[in-house]
Amino acid sequence: MELGQLSLYDQAILLFAAIVLFTSFVMLAQSRIVPLIHTFAWQGTLLAVTTALVAYATDHPHLYISAGMTFLLKALLIPWMLHRLAVRLRIHRDVESVAYPSLTLLAGGGLVIFSYYVALPIVQLSALITRNTIAVSIAVVLLGMLLMITRKKAISQVIGFMSIENGLFFAAVVSTYGMPMIVELGIAFDVLVAAILFGVFFFQMRASIDSLDVDRLNRLREVDE
Repeated sequence: MELGQLSLYDQAILLFAAIVLFTSFVMLAQSRIVPLIHTFAWQGTLLAVTTALVAYATDHPHLYISAGMTFLLKALLIPWMLHRLAVRLRIHRDVESVAYPSLTLLAGGGLVIFSYYVALPIVQLSALITRNTIAVSIAVVLLGMLLMITRKKAISQVIGFMSIENGLFFAAVVSTYGMPMIVELGIAFDVLVAAILFGVFFFQMRASIDSLDVDRLNRLREVDE
C-alpha cells in the first residue's frame, strides 16, 4: 500500500515508529551515561505515544492502559531510578569509550536492513495496518542487543537490555495489537523488579571492584585461573 493511501493516523504510527528506531541509533552512538538514560526515556515516551495511536486507529481500548503503563514505567520511573543510581554512584559525568563507533553504527544499519528482509514475508501476507512497523520492532530488539555487546559499563548494558524489552513490547503491539492484560502487568512488574535488582547489583559491584566496568570482572577471573 502506498504511503499516500494510508490514513493520517496510520502515517503518524509509521512516523513515530521511525523515531523510535532513531532513538535506538542515538543510544548506540551515545557515550555519556546521563544522555543515554534520557534517550531511553524518550524512547519509552515515543513507544507510549505509538501504542496510544495504535489503540485509536484499531479501536483496541485496552492498549490505552498499555500506553499509560509504558509511559509511567519506561519514560518516568525506570529512567528516574537509573539517573538517581548514576548520581549516587558518581558516574553521571563519565564518558564511556566506545571501540570503533563508526563500525558500530554501520553494523546497526546492517541489522535494520536484515530486519526488513526478515519481516518482508510477514508484511506481504499480513492485513494489519501496522504491518509496516514489524521490521522496526525487530530492528529495535537487535540494536538493543548490539548496545549490550559493544558497551563495557554495566549501566549501559542494562539500558540495552531494557531497549530489547521495548522492542519486544513494540512487536507485540504492532503484530497482535497487544498481549493479554494479565501478561502485560506481569511483564511490567518483572521489568520494575529487574531494574531494582540491577541497582543493588551496581552498588555491590562498585563496592567489590570500585568500578562498573564489566571488563574488570573478566580480568579478575583470568587472574584467579
